[in-house]
Amino acid sequence: MKISKSLTIKDVAEGLRKNEFSAEEIFDHYQKKIKKENKKFNAYLSTFDMPKGNAGYNIQNELYGVPAAIKDNTLIDGTVCTAGSKILKNYISAYDATVIKKLRSSGASFLGKTNLDEFAMGTSTENSAFGPTKNPHDTSRVPGGSSGGSAAAVAADLAVFALGSDTGGSIRQPASFCGVVGLKPTYGRVSRHGLIAMASSLDQIGPITKNVYDAALVMNSISGHDDFDSTTAKKNVPDHTKNIEKNIKGLKVGVPKEFFREGLSAEVEEKVRSTMSKLESIGCNLVDISIPNFEYALAAYYVIVPSEVSANLSRFDGIRYGHSSKSADTLIDTYFESRAEGFGPESKRRIMLGAYALSSGYYDAYYLKAQKVRRLIKNDFDSAFKKVDIIVGPVSPTTAFKIGEKSSDPLALYLEDIYTVPVNLAGLPGISVPCGLGRESGLPVGFQMIGKQFDEETLLRAAYQLEQSLK
Repeated sequence: MKISKSLTIKDVAEGLRKNEFSAEEIFDHYQKKIKKENKKFNAYLSTFDMPKGNAGYNIQNELYGVPAAIKDNTLIDGTVCTAGSKILKNYISAYDATVIKKLRSSGASFLGKTNLDEFAMGTSTENSAFGPTKNPHDTSRVPGGSSGGSAAAVAADLAVFALGSDTGGSIRQPASFCGVVGLKPTYGRVSRHGLIAMASSLDQIGPITKNVYDAALVMNSISGHDDFDSTTAKKNVPDHTKNIEKNIKGLKVGVPKEFFREGLSAEVEEKVRSTMSKLESIGCNLVDISIPNFEYALAAYYVIVPSEVSANLSRFDGIRYGHSSKSADTLIDTYFESRAEGFGPESKRRIMLGAYALSSGYYDAYYLKAQKVRRLIKNDFDSAFKKVDIIVGPVSPTTAFKIGEKSSDPLALYLEDIYTVPVNLAGLPGISVPCGLGRESGLPVGFQMIGKQFDEETLLRAAYQLEQSLK
């Protein structure tokens, strides 16, 4: 079997229907490719065998036989799940995450687990305990983060699609850097049961795909209420592909003035503005809007996230699971030494910041104030969506930067999230769609589209129509 092109979910479905290959053959094709090429990119941390006999697979299922890559903070029963950290290097998952169960019942197969910044904390996938992932467009550059392994796997055609998680841009930013599509669903649209938590009020699982239609197909499979996750909404899940081809003439597109200020690189601004013109040319109406509290979003986010991180990571104590120090003599030493040896610098930084923000005397000054700012940002978006159907802008202020270029400056890395974190704070869906290559760098630029809560259907339709016109 010779496959010469990068396959989409639709291509796999067609190939299986026409008997051009079997599910086993397509899985084997990707495993051979990973074996040959993964050394270049370090996208995968582990790979799996084909499930025996394809039990339960049904050719009617939308994702039947489609090989997927899964970010290594999502549990797959009986396999190692590291979350990119030494502390979980030998941890074996005891059950399937809900998204994994849903993908299995849709017929997908799992190629392996992808690299990430430790516990999904980072914007470059340089913070992994297992080495950095490299960008397939230029291996001297980062793929973005924290879902860099998933984005690189899809961009290098080492998977048909992948799952990532997005707490402040961790699906959209690597998708932008790697020139693929990345969708962060509405908070509560997709179950987080079986996702190793970073910041529970912000984390959301979503697809990274080769085109927008594939993202819609994966959303059909993974969305919906889950009894194991009380934050999932009891809302009907639409067929996200049903109206995707309907034209978007007359759609009101909001352009926040705060997105085009100092700090945005000229080449990214140029691409984003020309893509906005493209939307106009297919019948959309551009509307100037404001997100007045945009400038406070990053500061609020970097109080809320470390606070939730310090609480969520307290369970990794060297006693119940994960790395346990061999040199400790007492119980208290086991706690301290296991965590000191197991966590990397960024995890330690955020645990300390969060513990401080939540400590007596500081809670009101930091955490409570940050949550109030979060509410103001949500109100800003609610007001904007009374006038417009979607909001657009950049994903990241720059294209992919060099490996090591910003690693000694945490603040520079945090600023990479400036356009993505407000979307998480407000619990909205957002997508990154490739809109071409930067004039100077020659690297991919992503175009961010933001939708109303639980309106992924309109967001995907607008993204699909834009993608067709950019072709």
